[in-house]
Amino acid sequence: MFSGIVEDALEVVDLRRDAGNLHITMRCPFADEVRIDQSIAHNGVCLTVVSLPGDGTYTVTAIQETLDRSNLGDLKKGDLVNVERSMVMNGRLDGHIVQGHVDTTALCESVEEADGSWYYKFRYDVDPALLRKGYVTVEKGSVTVNGVSLTVCDSERDSFRVAIIPYTHDHTNFHRIEAGTRVNLEFDIIGKYLARLSEFK
Repeated sequence: MFSGIVEDALEVVDLRRDAGNLHITMRCPFADEVRIDQSIAHNGVCLTVVSLPGDGTYTVTAIQETLDRSNLGDLKKGDLVNVERSMVMNGRLDGHIVQGHVDTTALCESVEEADGSWYYKFRYDVDPALLRKGYVTVEKGSVTVNGVSLTVCDSERDSFRVAIIPYTHDHTNFHRIEAGTRVNLEFDIIGKYLARLSEFK
C-alpha cells in the first residue's frame, strides 16, 4: 500500500528483456536501505526488488501483463521513474490510498504554465465497461498519475487536469512530461468499490 507521495525520481541505468519480462535497474541514493522482496512503486506500479548488486542500484522485474497496462514498457536508459516505498502503517497518510495497481494509461494533451505552477491535461480511452469499474475522476477527487497523488480539476468523462506546484514539478518526472507523453493512472479505490457495489442493487 502506498500514499502517492513520491520519494525520488530515479534514473534507469539498465533494461534487460527476458522472454515476456523486463528487468529494470535503477540508480538509487537509498539503495543500502532497500532489501530483496521489498515492494516499491515505480511510476505507480508496485514491483518487487529482485536484485541488489551493491553498487548503488537495485533491479525489479515487470511481467508482460504489467507492461501491457502501464508505461513501463516505454522506458529507456536515462529516463526518470517516480518511486515510493510502501507505507508505514503508523505514519501519516499525506496523499491518498494508492494500491500500486495501475488501471490504464493516459496521454498528456497539454501543459500550461500558470504563474509559477503548471496545469497538465490528460486524456484516456473509456468505454462503458471501464466506467462500470469506476475508472472515472470527480472534481476535487484524488487520482494517481505516474505514482503521484493529485487532486483532480476540470473532470470530464475521458479527461481531467491537475495542478502541479514547483516542488512536485522539480522532484518527480513531471518536469519531463510534455504533450504526447504516456502516463500511468490509478483511479481512487473508493470510487471503484462504489462502482462494484452498485452492480448488486
